[in-house]
Amino acid sequence: MTNANPTDESVNLDKDPAESGPKHGFFERLYTGTGGFPIVSKRKMFYTIAAVLVLISLLSIAVRGFTLGIDFTGGSRIQIPATDEITTQQVEDVYAQALGHGPVSVQKVGSGASATIQVRSETLDAAQTEQVQTALFDRFQPEDSDGTVSRNAISFAEISETWGGQITQKALIALAVFVLLTMVYIAIRFERDMSIAAIVSLFFNLVVTAGIYSLVGFEVTPAAVIGLLTILGFVLYDNVVVFDKVEENTRGVLHLNKRTYAEQANLAANQTLMRSISTTVIGILPIIGMLVIAVWLLGVGTLKDLALVQLVGMIVGAYSSIFFAVPVLVSIKERWGPVAAHTKKVLDKRAGVGAPARVPVGAGASRGSRGTGSGAPRPGARPSGKRHKRSN
Repeated sequence: MTNANPTDESVNLDKDPAESGPKHGFFERLYTGTGGFPIVSKRKMFYTIAAVLVLISLLSIAVRGFTLGIDFTGGSRIQIPATDEITTQQVEDVYAQALGHGPVSVQKVGSGASATIQVRSETLDAAQTEQVQTALFDRFQPEDSDGTVSRNAISFAEISETWGGQITQKALIALAVFVLLTMVYIAIRFERDMSIAAIVSLFFNLVVTAGIYSLVGFEVTPAAVIGLLTILGFVLYDNVVVFDKVEENTRGVLHLNKRTYAEQANLAANQTLMRSISTTVIGILPIIGMLVIAVWLLGVGTLKDLALVQLVGMIVGAYSSIFFAVPVLVSIKERWGPVAAHTKKVLDKRAGVGAPARVPVGAGASRGSRGTGSGAPRPGARPSGKRHKRSN
């Protein structure tokens, strides 16, 4: 009868299945959720990244500020039919020659027969409006919808800043209501700590998205404000998916001494990482298509504000739900309460701190006791105790 080497058996049984199993490639581990990426254990690094992003965003907002559109600052909007012979630079030059200063912005909007060149400027009085209209008509001879050369083809509109202020006020109210409902929902659906982590993730997403918008210098329009509120729904969805997996993995973890809450939460983050990436890619593809087709090819410049804020917000939201919300949740849990006590207990047990291991009666050194002080039975030892007694 061949005797098995107890030392080899002990080594094999003590190995982590993830280490003793076959080695897989990075993308295979990412796809299957078995990557074991140390997200929670390296949360200080992710906190540092988040702090740098927030600091850059706040500095940009404080120093550069936002380029407010005409809907928020008020002013005049001039539109002239666009043709192949008319360029935005020519329109800007004519405007500057007529009034002695340039407009706020000039862009082409729309495509085909409905394309127009839109000029945004400070509020013009009647005399200035007449000067600009005359200069544009004499230079370009625009045609109206009937194909007749007419001064009426050049349209003017006065925009009041009060309308943009009302939009901002309603957006802030909507944001406050959304945050409140989100906290209540997650607190009921999951728990209070997850609700706090989700709100912190939402505000991180808002600040960073606004900061990038400030750095790029795009005009803040009502479409951009609406887009900023829209991405909050995506961030909430991603957080709920991740927290649902965290709740599933950590259910009953306090009654076991093998893994900590942080390790189970890290496992959940790994398991949902690929799903979060897939959801984000599927979500941003239509937005990229809108940027390429609508803005660059068709010249619908008004859509770039909405597209940019959604593109940035979805990417930042996917990052924050995995690499920020989960670490924040674990930090809150380990700060106080039963999770903190359980984590200390598990770590102490692994370090051999506490009561010495009990050696069964009759067991000697010849039996190859491990002597780790963890209190665990020797691998391959016969079970003992009434609970393990087999019934005949």
